Amino acid sequence: MMKMKTLLAAVLAGALSLSLAACSGPKAAETTTQPTDQPTQEVFQGENVRLAVLSGPTGIGAAKLLSGSDNGDTVNHYTYTVASDNNEVVAGLTAADGEYDIAMVASNVAANLYNKTQGDVKILALGTQGVLHILEGSNGTAIQSMKDLKGKTIYATGQGANPEYILRHLLTENGLDPDKDVEIVFADATEISAKLISGEIETAMLPVPAATAAIAQSKGSVRDAIDLTTAWNDLDNGSQLIMSAVVARADFLAEHPQAVDAFLEEYEASVTYVKENPEEAGQLVADLGIAPSAAIAQKAIPQCNLVFLSGEDMKPAISGYYEVLYSIDPTAVGGTLPDDDIYYVP
Repeated sequence: MMKMKTLLAAVLAGALSLSLAACSGPKAAETTTQPTDQPTQEVFQGENVRLAVLSGPTGIGAAKLLSGSDNGDTVNHYTYTVASDNNEVVAGLTAADGEYDIAMVASNVAANLYNKTQGDVKILALGTQGVLHILEGSNGTAIQSMKDLKGKTIYATGQGANPEYILRHLLTENGLDPDKDVEIVFADATEISAKLISGEIETAMLPVPAATAAIAQSKGSVRDAIDLTTAWNDLDNGSQLIMSAVVARADFLAEHPQAVDAFLEEYEASVTYVKENPEEAGQLVADLGIAPSAAIAQKAIPQCNLVFLSGEDMKPAISGYYEVLYSIDPTAVGGTLPDDDIYYVP
């Protein structure tokens, strides 16, 4: 009897042990299980950006960005205007309601805006380098250097803007008095091109793509005599010829830094694409109304000297040019040299 009691006690003890093990198993597993859900970083979905682009070389680098926005291929969505002159863009940037957030303008206009708005407009990036050319018509070959312009009547665009200041500076640095040794007649590019092609005038200064178009339409009677970017570099004065800039309203920069970062990435990619794919980009440029035709745009793109400079790279590239403009005419940059705060450096 005692043996049976002992055996029964052993069986009961074993059953109890198994029961306790069964109860403790899931509890132990629960305490060692790690959570699988990790917090995800919010992805920037882009913003609506109101963008103004100048027709001509200043806007050519943005062609892929604008086309991409139309097709929904950009992070930001750009509501854009292709403007015909700087005055239209300036009016939109400085309007009380802020018609544009970001705009592409002539580089001297960027300095003027910064000074006249007391820092309410800053430079985001630098675009084209020199795009100006001296053209010689009537099958002439006499003009080989700036000094050869002595005694000439030069028809030119850009009175009171970058083109005039650049022409005057290059003439002066090559020993010519812009007011005595040459006669400068200012007119619009269409009039100049027509007169140059017809032989009515012999010497002109035009930017690309207007210069490109005049040469192409002349059937050989008009040639590219002097690339003014090369002439500027030959001065070796430490400055670069930077003719366009991308600017933005300071309040937009402060309130939408992610949208600004996305724009800079998309604009840089656009500039790279246009430079590396002139044929495809030329069609985009024409479709957007930035240049008169795809054929002209394709030929002009290699002559546009497209660049993308932002952040810390901007000041060393353009500050010397601003100093040159100031020395020629302080009003060219808004009356005073802009301080370093003009550059947007996040």
